[in-house]
Amino acid sequence: MADKSLLKKDQVSEVDQLRVNVYRLLGRALSAPADEAFLEILKNINGDESELGAAFTEVALAAEQTTLKSLKEEYQDLFVGLGRGELLPFCSYYLTGFLNEKPLARLRNDMVPLGIERNPESVEPEDHAGALMDMMAGLIDGGFGTMQPIEVQKEFFEKHINNWMPHFFKDLQKAEGATVFRPIGKVGELFLEIEDDAFAM
Repeated sequence: MADKSLLKKDQVSEVDQLRVNVYRLLGRALSAPADEAFLEILKNINGDESELGAAFTEVALAAEQTTLKSLKEEYQDLFVGLGRGELLPFCSYYLTGFLNEKPLARLRNDMVPLGIERNPESVEPEDHAGALMDMMAGLIDGGFGTMQPIEVQKEFFEKHINNWMPHFFKDLQKAEGATVFRPIGKVGELFLEIEDDAFAM
């Protein structure tokens, strides 16, 4: 049997590709203000009759009812603000109450053997919610060189995502400035629940 860690990117299963797509969507939403192309992606999301599918439908409906200017302002108010936004989407902050603390150092230590390098264009610490979503996608689809086995994905998920991001996504749904980001927060919460259940099997 082939070592799963050495599988090529084009061998991603259909289920794993769906996982990657959700991680990438969440990563893009959280990493930077929307552009016209991303707003169109949000408008054209198709849900289904599942709870997660219904949340995706809510995202599409909310995106249809907003403008690019409004969505950019929503991102600014939620995550940037004047000095700081309504929410601080960082692992260190959620786990310690401060930025750039031990959770960030642990993440950096774990990134090295996985081949994950800091995005040189990013001004944010690596434990930003959007960056972590992109890291999970890359572990699954081989974006950092090799597809990582499920055991490695699970360990990364437990150490750097599942111990704080469910709380972050719940806070996002309650945020005063959240409109389109409210259902995005619901998608994030439900998706991480599904991931957690799958890793436990």
